[in-house]
Amino acid sequence: MKNVQVIVYGLGLAGIALLIVLLVREGAGEVGLAIARVGWGLLGLALYHFAQTLSDSIGWLLLIPKENRIRLIRSFFLHWMGESINNLLPTARVGGDIAVARIAAMWGMPLRVASAAIIVDVTIGIVTKVCYFITACILLIVSTGRTDLTRPALFAVVTGTLAVTGFYAVQRAGIFRWSAVLASRLARSPAWGSLVQSGEALDQAIRLLYSRRGGVAGSALCWISSWIIASGEVWIALRALGLRSSFASAVILETASLTIRGAAFLVPGAVGVQEGGYILLGNLLGISGEMALALSLLRRARELATGIPGLIIWQLVEAGHVWRAR
Repeated sequence: MKNVQVIVYGLGLAGIALLIVLLVREGAGEVGLAIARVGWGLLGLALYHFAQTLSDSIGWLLLIPKENRIRLIRSFFLHWMGESINNLLPTARVGGDIAVARIAAMWGMPLRVASAAIIVDVTIGIVTKVCYFITACILLIVSTGRTDLTRPALFAVVTGTLAVTGFYAVQRAGIFRWSAVLASRLARSPAWGSLVQSGEALDQAIRLLYSRRGGVAGSALCWISSWIIASGEVWIALRALGLRSSFASAVILETASLTIRGAAFLVPGAVGVQEGGYILLGNLLGISGEMALALSLLRRARELATGIPGLIIWQLVEAGHVWRAR
């Protein structure tokens, strides 16, 4: 565990160093002026982003049987907190999902149902992300005329499809019970029997959620809506920076951000890596390096504007739970 922490912090420092290099190369002054021109537009971006949080909240609830659901307002705050943790804390983008399941259980939802809903929701999100990635690749090739990008794009699509298919298959096969059985055999202790039972209960809950076809379809539609809303945020940010880029460019940039953050999950916030990706794609789309860098930093400012209150709410919820327990 300590070695992993050292790697994460080392990668974080490397990312910060890369960001500084990019700022120096593209001109920190020009980037700062571009962001300053946005002004109160940052508040508009933050408020607009909550539409995506609402879509995510609805999609997650649709997966859950009515008797186990929490209220929509609570689901909204859950996803706000979870996203804030994933964006601002070095948790490899899984800490927020764990917190969502934990707090949902605190608010009365069975833990196995909350955990299963998170796993199924993430799987559906990855499936729709692959579809969105394919769309972005087509738009990129059409917009730039770079047919040489077809082969690497096809390789990425095939790899992503195989990965999500395998992830789905092991869920349906009962991966959590298998893992618990393996752990109990390695430990050679009957005390691990409860872990096997918990793993089996989680597997059953996952199968139940997948069997609710209407909920799965509704969740997928909400995920697609979420990706479109996120691309709209990029488009609005481009306009706020004074760029008249198309919505197709916004879709490409948003998909790039999602892909980079997924690939660089060990780098806290993908600092530096996201900025480099924006500059690379910006050059292909006719966006100057300083404007692409300003766009990335503007989105980070929005993440801070919505993420810091989300972390505060999370701490208040946890503190309230501890207080009531005492």
